[in-house]
Amino acid sequence: MEWMVTNAVALLILPPGILLLLSAIGALLALRHPRLGRSLVGLAMIALYVLSTQYAADRLLHTLEPVASNPLSDHTTQAIVVLGGGTYFAAPEYGADTVQSEVLPRLRYAAHLHRASRKPILVTGGNPEGNSTAEAVLMKRVLTQDFQVPVLWVEDKSDNTLQNARMSRLMLEAAGIRRVLLVTHAWHMPRAKLAFEHAGFSVVPAATGFATSYQLTLLQFLPSAGALRDSSRFFHEVIGMVWYRLKFAAGR
Repeated sequence: MEWMVTNAVALLILPPGILLLLSAIGALLALRHPRLGRSLVGLAMIALYVLSTQYAADRLLHTLEPVASNPLSDHTTQAIVVLGGGTYFAAPEYGADTVQSEVLPRLRYAAHLHRASRKPILVTGGNPEGNSTAEAVLMKRVLTQDFQVPVLWVEDKSDNTLQNARMSRLMLEAAGIRRVLLVTHAWHMPRAKLAFEHAGFSVVPAATGFATSYQLTLLQFLPSAGALRDSSRFFHEVIGMVWYRLKFAAGR
């Protein structure tokens, strides 16, 4: 229920939800205050256009992304922790649930890191939508069957990044593991690192899925649904980090 409420609120306060809400408010205001109402609608439409361009979305994501580096240069890490990112429910081509396409770059990079370092892997992700198979179980299945990489730990009870960190810590502290390679998307890394460090880990970022492009073209200034999704991710991460800091300050 908490996961459902949190995501429902997020849909309302993140683009495009917040921009549509501002447009509706502007339209209502225009009945009594035409200039103010039209200005609010116009501002919302301009923001919608800007945030729907890949150029703006990439610039926003770049502000979140850590500096790209080789995490394997740090020889003090003890394990690889891979964060989930969603389930592809009832995939007809497989006849069962599997991981969302967004999770695959994380698993692929974790497999690369494991082959290069031989460090053990923990996958983390529960079933916040109430489905029968936890995401971590699906992640393990992909790593072992598709990438031929072993998974030593499966944390399958967490519903969000903060719980990923806390429950992974409970699982790994028994093995004396505190310093980990943390695998997630580059835009998600600041919030994930914040959560894992607060849980007691020493984190070496192992980011993947950076916002890159071949060259600057006119297409990057034309609106697209994919760009709006990327812009929304930026605001989701920023709001999430602020929320985490408030929770930590309150001792939660």
